[in-house]
Amino acid sequence: MGQAATRSSTNWHLKENARDHHTSKFSSKELIVRRGQAFIVTFNGTEQPEQNLIFIAETGPKPSKLAKTQATFGISSTVSKDSWSAVLQSTSSSSVSISISSPPNAVIGRYKLSVQSTLSGTSSPASLGTFVLLFNPWSSGDDVFMPNKAECEEYVLEEFGIIFAGNKNHISSFGWNFGQFQGDILNICLSMLDRSLNYRQDPATDVSHRNDPKYLGRVLSAMVNANDDQGVLLGNWSGNYEGGKSPSSWTGSGEILQNWKKSGFKPVRYGQCWVFAAVLTTVLRCLGIPTRTVTNFSSAHDADGNLRVDEFYDASGNHLDRAADSIWNFHVWNESWFSRSDLGPSYSGWQVLDATPQEESGGIYQCGPASRNAIKEGDVDLDYDCPFVFAEVNADCMYWNYDLTTGKKTLIFSKSTTIGQFISTKAVGRNDRVDITNDYKYEEGSRKERDIFKKARKKLGLEDKFDPTAPTPQETDQKPDISGKFKVDGLLEVGKDLNLILILANLQSDAKAVNVNMTAWSTVYTRRPIHEIWKDSISATLSPKEEKQFPIKIPYTEYQQRLTTDNTIQVTALCHVEGGIQVLVQRDITLDNPAIDIQVLGEAKVNKEVDVEVIFTNPIEMEVTDCVLQVEGNDLLRGILEIDVPPLKASEKSSIKFKLIPSETGPKHLLVNFSCDKFADIKAFKMVNVID
Repeated sequence: MGQAATRSSTNWHLKENARDHHTSKFSSKELIVRRGQAFIVTFNGTEQPEQNLIFIAETGPKPSKLAKTQATFGISSTVSKDSWSAVLQSTSSSSVSISISSPPNAVIGRYKLSVQSTLSGTSSPASLGTFVLLFNPWSSGDDVFMPNKAECEEYVLEEFGIIFAGNKNHISSFGWNFGQFQGDILNICLSMLDRSLNYRQDPATDVSHRNDPKYLGRVLSAMVNANDDQGVLLGNWSGNYEGGKSPSSWTGSGEILQNWKKSGFKPVRYGQCWVFAAVLTTVLRCLGIPTRTVTNFSSAHDADGNLRVDEFYDASGNHLDRAADSIWNFHVWNESWFSRSDLGPSYSGWQVLDATPQEESGGIYQCGPASRNAIKEGDVDLDYDCPFVFAEVNADCMYWNYDLTTGKKTLIFSKSTTIGQFISTKAVGRNDRVDITNDYKYEEGSRKERDIFKKARKKLGLEDKFDPTAPTPQETDQKPDISGKFKVDGLLEVGKDLNLILILANLQSDAKAVNVNMTAWSTVYTRRPIHEIWKDSISATLSPKEEKQFPIKIPYTEYQQRLTTDNTIQVTALCHVEGGIQVLVQRDITLDNPAIDIQVLGEAKVNKEVDVEVIFTNPIEMEVTDCVLQVEGNDLLRGILEIDVPPLKASEKSSIKFKLIPSETGPKHLLVNFSCDKFADIKAFKMVNVID
C-alpha cells in the first residue's frame, strides 16, 4: 500500500460526519468533528488484510505520545473508551471504510491523519489529510458536557445573541452577530491559540494542555485583549476613538476577527467590555465550549483588592477621576460551562471568564475561570481570580468628599447594597432577559449575604489588618439630617431636554438650612467623567419633616456637543447641611437613541432577491449629517454593507432600501447600525425567516 493513499483519495464523509457531530453550520471543505465520538473515513487500497493497518493521528509542532499529541492505533473490534481507536466498517475491492474514535479528553485542534501497513516494511505512512477536533458538549465523558440539549443549541450553535447594557434604573439591549461558523473564523480561533504567550514560550507543552477547557478559557481571556500579547482588541475608554472604530459601532465579532487577521494580527481598534465579551463568546462557541455573555449592573472595579470601592467628590459635587477604583454602570463578562476537576464537583458548571483588561492576574491581563458557585459561597481562595469577581458583585461603596487644596478626605456615606444588581443574560431559545443575580449571591441585606461577605474578607486576610484608608466607626455611624433623590420627569431621549426633579426631605424635627451644589457631566459607561455639561447651586431652608422639590432642566443644546457615544450623563448634588454631615445625591442617566425601523418587503427565499427598507426619522429641530447605515446578517448577505445616507433636515424621514440574497433556509438575523453627527450607533435587528 505504501504511498498509494494520497489526500485526494480520502473520502471524509463530510455531510454525514458533520450531521452526527453538530458541525454542519461550519462552511468548511475540511472535516470538523467533536472529541469522544466516532467518525467515518474511507480511503483507497485493500491489497493487504485490513487488520495490518496502523493509524497515526497527531497535532501540534512536536507530536508525542507522552504529551498525548500523537496517537498510534490499529484496527480493533470495539471502540476504546479512553484512547484513540479504529473499527472496520466495510471493505470493497478498492477501498476501506473505518470508524475512528477519539477519547473524550483528547487535545483539540487540527490533526494530521496517516495510515501505514505493517506488511509494507519500512515504507513511510501515507497521509490521509487533516481534520479539526473540537470539544463535545453532547458527550457525557467530556469536561464541557451539557446535559440539556436546548442549552447546547443556544450556547454552542446559536450565532445570534443579545447583550444587555444601560444602567440599573434603565436596562437596554442590542443584538450581536457572534458568527462562530462563518468563513474563516475557526482558522482564526486556532491561530489565536498559536499566538498566545504560552505557545510562544513552549509550543509543545501549550498544545498538550489544549484538552482542558480551564486552560483554554484562561489563555483566550488574555488573547482577546491586546495587552501583553498583541491580542485581538485594543481597549479604549477615553471617549475619543480617533484612529479606529468606536466600540459602540460594532454589530458582530466576525468583522473584528477578520480585521485582526487581515492586518497581520495587529490589535483592532477599539473595544470596550461587551466587545471583548462578545468576541470571547464567538471563539469559545466555535471551539465547542458552551459560553454566554453576562451583564452586571453597578459593577465594581476594585483595583486594590480590599472589597471596597472609594469614590471622591469635590465641594462643588464634581466626581473626581482620581481613584483607581470605580463603579461601572454595567460590565459584561462571560460564563463558560465545564467541570472543575481541580476544585471538586460542587464548583463545576458555569465559570466566569473576563477578557476586558482591568487588572493583571499572574502578571498578564487575563481573568478566570472563577467558579460561579465559589463566588456565591465566598470561597475567594480558589483558582482563578475569585477575589476580583467577588468584588465586582459584592464590594462595599464609600463616597468621600475630597478637598483639593488640603488633600483631606471626609466620608459622606457608605453603602453595602449598591454593587452587583440585575445580573442579566439572554434566555435560552428566546430574546428575553433572565435575571441570574441569585446565582452570584444570597439576597442583599440578608444575614447569609453578610456572613459570606465576612467569610470572604477573612479569607483575603482583610479582617485583622489595620486599613489606614478605611473610615472610622465615628464616620460610618454618622446619620444625615436630610435625604435626597433625583427623579426623572419626562422622556430620556437624545435630542430632548433632560428634565429632572431634585427631591430633598428633612428627616429631623427642626428646620435645616441647605446649600446644594449641582453638576452634570457626560461620562462613558464606566462612569468616568468626560465633559462638564451644566452646573448650578441652590440654597433652601427645609421646615421640620418637610419635603421640597426643585425642578432641573438641562437643555439639549447644552449637552448635545458633549455627549459620548454611550449617551450617559451623571448628575450630582452635594448638599451642605448647616451643622450636619454632607449628603450626596447622584443619578446616572442613560439616554435612549431614537428608534429605527426595519421592514422586509416580501417573502425571503433562498437565492432570490428580497428588498429591505430601513426607516429613520430625524427627531430634532436641526439637520443631521454624515449619516451612515451599516448592515450585516449571516446567510442573508456577504460581509458588511455600508450605505452613505444623504443629510436629513429637521423632522425629515429617510427611507433606505437595499437587497438581500439569502443563501440558507431558517430563522436568520439582520442587524443594522445607523450613525450621524448627532446620534451615535442607533441599533436594531430583525429576524428574517428564509423559506425554500
